[in-house]
Amino acid sequence: MEHKNAIVLAMFGTTIESALKGLLNIRDKMKAHYRETPVRIAFTSNIIRKKWRKRATDREYIKAHPEIPAEVLHVKTVLATIADLQDQGYDTIVLQPTYIAMGEEFFDLSTYVDGLLRMGIVKKEKYKPFHKVVLGRPALGSYSTAHSYAEDIMAAAKALAADAELAKAEKAALVYMGHGNQHFPSAGSYLELAYRMRQLYPDVLTLIGNIEGFPHLTDVMDELKRFEVKKVLLKPCMIVAGGHAVNDMIGTKDTSWKNILENNGFSVMIVESGLGELDAFAELFVRNAGQAAADAGIFLK
Repeated sequence: MEHKNAIVLAMFGTTIESALKGLLNIRDKMKAHYRETPVRIAFTSNIIRKKWRKRATDREYIKAHPEIPAEVLHVKTVLATIADLQDQGYDTIVLQPTYIAMGEEFFDLSTYVDGLLRMGIVKKEKYKPFHKVVLGRPALGSYSTAHSYAEDIMAAAKALAADAELAKAEKAALVYMGHGNQHFPSAGSYLELAYRMRQLYPDVLTLIGNIEGFPHLTDVMDELKRFEVKKVLLKPCMIVAGGHAVNDMIGTKDTSWKNILENNGFSVMIVESGLGELDAFAELFVRNAGQAAADAGIFLK
């Protein structure tokens, strides 16, 4: 029996038009690498999908934003996207998250995969909805005996060379704003990433703080003060420069990271772009999808 393969990119999503560049760059890199394999995007955020569906029916919005692709305007959930592919005859799915680190959304995806693989059929095995469904790793790795998370983190550190070079040219510390999580211990991955970057780029003090959980911005400022740093290059440690970047990082409120840093005596230079816009970082997800497929005996073309 011939099996048909497809790739689904699971993305949190964004409603900010300019931020889509990070997501679409990952999609484009995946399509360029696997030219004969369909690549679909899916947004996991209910709020974001609803907003795009509303925009899709707004003629004035469509007229004002011809650059928005139809697959974003009509984006679906992960399960709906997989169901559409199954309806089109694709029974082998590589589900690749575009997340930085393991968190609740990654574990949600793993339950989806488990559920899809449990689907059976009474009559004949060959009529099962899916032959194989596999889940790729986030950028900073996951629990795995096949792939070392430390190697994933080092690869991510190498992919961020351009950020370190910019910070060095500006004679500034490189400070990333990550999302973080209050329920999953993802801080270790962020701390190890910052440590590896300091090893690779010793002329630049690289620090990562999180909106949720540890390390917080206050922890970052303690380190900046300890090293007597006065200038900071501030950038999202997120795939897109979306709502968090616009509001939490550079917003006008006193609680934005930019304002807090400046109020504490630091000079702040902003880089308002997501990591997905860096080709080298986008390629990490292409690599992870390919490895997940190869581990399961799936040949992607």
